[in-house]
Amino acid sequence: MAEYVASKGEYHDNFQDASVRAALSRPAQTRLFDRADWLAPLHAAAFEDQPLQLLQLRQPMGEIWLPLVQENAGKLKALANWYSFRWSPLFYALEDPAFRLPLLRDAAVALRSRARAVTFSPLAESDAQQMRTAFTAAGWQVDVEQCDENHILHVNGRSFEEYWVQRPGKLRSTVKRKGKSGAVTLRILDHFDEAAWADYQTVYARSWKPEEGSPDFLKTIARIEGAHGALRLGLAYIDGTCVAAQFWTCEHGEALIHKLAYDERHAKASAGTLLTHALFRHVIDEDKVDLVDYGTGSDAYKRDWMEAVRPRFRLTAMRPFHPANWPEMIRSSLGRALAPLVRRADNV
Repeated sequence: MAEYVASKGEYHDNFQDASVRAALSRPAQTRLFDRADWLAPLHAAAFEDQPLQLLQLRQPMGEIWLPLVQENAGKLKALANWYSFRWSPLFYALEDPAFRLPLLRDAAVALRSRARAVTFSPLAESDAQQMRTAFTAAGWQVDVEQCDENHILHVNGRSFEEYWVQRPGKLRSTVKRKGKSGAVTLRILDHFDEAAWADYQTVYARSWKPEEGSPDFLKTIARIEGAHGALRLGLAYIDGTCVAAQFWTCEHGEALIHKLAYDERHAKASAGTLLTHALFRHVIDEDKVDLVDYGTGSDAYKRDWMEAVRPRFRLTAMRPFHPANWPEMIRSSLGRALAPLVRRADNV
């Protein structure tokens, strides 16, 4: 086993340094949300006024990276927002997972000189548990709470037809009836196309969805993923007009559903449902994925398509001896103490 030596770490304020490009490259990080290709455009689009604080700790056996931003004086937070299905501590060239916890603990120690409080979300349960252990050991006061949920489908080797026959009868009936008319024409692209993306944006603007927070960011991601064949852009047309659109990505056995929208003027055609049906068929039968991930949020329609729910967590770490943290720590402690009483009152 390689020797472990404590590391103080260093911070990067950009994604252009050679060490950043190597550690957060596509070959090094298999998940979309862990790569500079995702993090750099996200920072530029959504956190332009919050300086990047990209913490790196090197060890002989590998490295850990924490993509963070400066929220305000003394407070850092994860470089993630509603576009991010999850945020994770990133490891590079680390072959032995036994070193993850020591590296996390070193990162927690290093952060003490940079911040009085740090917030991480959305975290998978395994990351939340490991980070709680590491930050507690490093002397932080740690609070973990569920902040969201993530709907997923484990394909478990099924064909699309084997999956489809297990969907709710109402959903299957809708697809059968609406598909039989032939009124809706479907396209699925695995590359970026300017005209197709314009159709996507037009449909989104006409949908029930709120105004898109960072449309240029999504376009950048679609262009990058399209260049690598990971884009799955689904479009539905009626009489040549695009009436539904969905933005997925697919790689390493996982399909991610980022955005979907339909033109409400054509709601009766169920073009969005037909498009979702076609995309599920495509990623299951052609891409042979093991997992379909519908992202965060508790939208009821996700239950028709997915079969499992994973919690997502927020971890807040505060330096207990920093006076500026005391009011928030007191509120948090009172909240935990009063929670059982509130639940008891609700059940009376």
